Amino acid sequence: MTLKSIPTLAALVLAAGASLAGGQHADGHDDGAIGRPGIAAQATRTVRIDMSDAMRFTPSSVAVKQGETVRFVVKNSGRLKHEMVLGTEKELKAHDELMKKNPEMEHADDNMVSVAPGRTGEIVWRFTRAGKITFACLQPGHYDAGMKGTVQVAGKDGHADHEY
Repeated sequence: MTLKSIPTLAALVLAAGASLAGGQHADGHDDGAIGRPGIAAQATRTVRIDMSDAMRFTPSSVAVKQGETVRFVVKNSGRLKHEMVLGTEKELKAHDELMKKNPEMEHADDNMVSVAPGRTGEIVWRFTRAGKITFACLQPGHYDAGMKGTVQVAGKDGHADHEY
């Protein structure tokens, strides 16, 4: 990697993180397809997720309600580094391609947690829209090996029929 490519890489990393998390416009409305960071004190429940070297999340599917704030406690029971990243399928695929080109890239956004072997991390997330949201491990090769899952967000009418 040359010194000239570092600013470009930094811009790509920042853009990927911002697109995954969604955001707010100056008028305050939330346009994030997957929700927004939650406040730990407002979490209505805790969901424990295990990540293994079999390239699987357990459980691989979680059901929540629109407006619910969930604390995900994510344990890495394997010997490899794993992570959990919330996003749309399109965003996760794009980020996975970026990770293949830059495997040393570290994550520090609210919608993701990287966890060393034998350790535990957390994501606190507020699900603002109904639909299906994906989570995945974007360590190189893990996504392609099937290390992903879904969060079904039931709307006020009880349905989660939109896929992001």
